[in-house]
Amino acid sequence: MSNDIIHVITRLFWAVDHHDWNVLPKVFGEEVLLDYGEPATLTPTDIVSMWRPLFTALDAHQHLVGNHLVTASGNAATVTASFIATHQYAGETWTLGGDYEFRLLDDAGWRITAMTMTPVWQTGPADLIQRATGN
Repeated sequence: MSNDIIHVITRLFWAVDHHDWNVLPKVFGEEVLLDYGEPATLTPTDIVSMWRPLFTALDAHQHLVGNHLVTASGNAATVTASFIATHQYAGETWTLGGDYEFRLLDDAGWRITAMTMTPVWQTGPADLIQRATGN
């Protein structure tokens, strides 16, 4: 069971890093509580609409996620994992590290229903993504 749960999280970041916008929505439940500092409940389509222009504006990016701690009971699971996310644009690099907490439900396959990112450290210009997207 743990491998199936971790696989969903791996598919999420693989889809983002490889711009596979058809696979990305399949890792999410019908609604997702997404928290990158300001919690919002979104649909998978909303998430793709928000992330696609952001990640396609960058020259390169990579998300590495590991140290998965899985707690599962019945059809619900919580995963805490460490991450390093590297973003490049116009010759500059912004790298962010920290932890994610995921909540997943198994309803004919594990899907992410909540995702909280907690930054711990960073190097480089924190406004890199805003500059890449022109926001």
